[in-house]
Amino acid sequence: MNRLKRSAVVAVTLLFIATPCLAEENAFKTVFMDAFYGGLTGALVGGAVLAFTAHPGRHLDYIGYGAAGGVLVGAAYGAVTTTRSLAELENGKVRFALPTIIPEFRDANSKGQTSIVATAELFRGRF
Repeated sequence: MNRLKRSAVVAVTLLFIATPCLAEENAFKTVFMDAFYGGLTGALVGGAVLAFTAHPGRHLDYIGYGAAGGVLVGAAYGAVTTTRSLAELENGKVRFALPTIIPEFRDANSKGQTSIVATAELFRGRF
């Protein structure tokens, strides 16, 4: 019986390994994962703050506050990083979103000074 269970586990594992992943990267998945990881990080930071309190058992709500703040920050980060341009034309439909601001370092002059230039796409489309 033990041999049958082991064979079944090996067969199922090989089936999952051999099956190609058909998942597609999309904006919702990115925002959700960033919010999830932000919540975990916030809970960890909230738990770490408990080490600096006199009575940690009375302040367990710090973990919840940290997780809530982490979810909000993670979702905002995911939403900002997934949008690329202010207006996007795709399949004849126009979509408006917050553009991603991309900082660039450029040499300004011959004196060796470097300037930071922020760029953002205002329009993007597929033709």
